[in-house]
Amino acid sequence: MTEKQQTFAEAMTALEEIVRQLEQGDVPLENAIDLYKQGMELSKFCHSKLQHAEEQLVSIVQETGETTAFDPLKGES
Repeated sequence: MTEKQQTFAEAMTALEEIVRQLEQGDVPLENAIDLYKQGMELSKFCHSKLQHAEEQLVSIVQETGETTAFDPLKGES
């Protein structure tokens, strides 16, 4: 499964497993480097998914159907 086909939950599970393996400290250096690279790619993927979700959530659809940005400091209009 490629990253683009992964769900956010699958990517997070894979990232957690990589972190667990690296924290154990018994991974050979070459494998640790590969795991680190995979972890960074998964982290970037998850960050992108979260950023996209945030962009969707911070807009409000007005009664006219127009979408406007939501300013949490001002509240809803």
